[in-house]
Amino acid sequence: MSERVTTAVLAPDEEELDGSLRPRSLEEFVGQERVKEQLAIALEAAKGRGEALDHVLFAGPPGLGKTSLAYIVREELGVGLRSVAGPALERKGDLAAILTSLEERDVLFVDEIHRLSRAVEEILYPALEDFRLDIIVGQGPAARTLTLDLPQFTLVGATTRTGLLTTPLRDRFGMTYRLEHYEAAELARIVTRSARILDVEVAAEAAEEIARRARGTPRVANRILRRVRDVAEVRHDGAVTLEVAGQALELLEVDGHGLERVDRELLSAIVRKFDGGPVGLSTLAVALGEEPDTIEDVYEPYLLQLGLIQRTPRGRIVTKLGRAYVSGAAAEDALF
Repeated sequence: MSERVTTAVLAPDEEELDGSLRPRSLEEFVGQERVKEQLAIALEAAKGRGEALDHVLFAGPPGLGKTSLAYIVREELGVGLRSVAGPALERKGDLAAILTSLEERDVLFVDEIHRLSRAVEEILYPALEDFRLDIIVGQGPAARTLTLDLPQFTLVGATTRTGLLTTPLRDRFGMTYRLEHYEAAELARIVTRSARILDVEVAAEAAEEIARRARGTPRVANRILRRVRDVAEVRHDGAVTLEVAGQALELLEVDGHGLERVDRELLSAIVRKFDGGPVGLSTLAVALGEEPDTIEDVYEPYLLQLGLIQRTPRGRIVTKLGRAYVSGAAAEDALF
């Protein structure tokens, strides 16, 4: 069966490589055991009844496998897939064209679904609940509603900001799964699997070191692995040993806790420019030359997870642990 894909989320080269590393089945998918177990039962039940799977929402921080699970749903059901990013659906007609092109039991994957416009979102309500599309033809007193029947399909939504979803849309998902950050052992298995696909020889200790610095995120682990592979091929014999991985990670400015240069600059700015806080997000963004959304969505979650900063009603503050890290006085086991 041919795959039907619309707007890509990644750049072509990154999408191709990222796609090659994606697991193709639930058995290949590492981690998120509870989500996999629940999803496997729902998939088996839907296939047994010959029905479309109920609508699914995957939520969680970026890079944890939401898109991979959406593609696995398609693979497990053996149906077609249409994929689009939420911000790309600007007009009602965009979504209407996609919905009318779906076939029975197809999967429609909408990434960053919380960024759908309200007008587009309203079209989804009858489509999700009654599998129909209501189109208003004409204007004023002569306007009339044209109803089109849609095949039963499955909407798979992915979001990093569940709180931004409207209640009517969120309630129309029959299953909601939240993905959590990965343990280092799980990430080491992902690194080993990706290295095998990329035909890179990686020592077990090197895989564990990459996993330890990957911020609990498979996407980060795979990104680091690709850069470590480059260093191994250019400066060494191509094999990734613990020493080679250490050199590459130092070159990438990823420290032993997984913090990158911008993370350290953020902590340092709060401590040295604002006396440890509290400091408002917009002020911090100006000081760093970054967008507020980037700080909030990309950098802060991991710093919060490590307990280096806190969000308060008055702004961001650096914790005692964060001050110790900035001063260089923290022992390794103080954080982990």
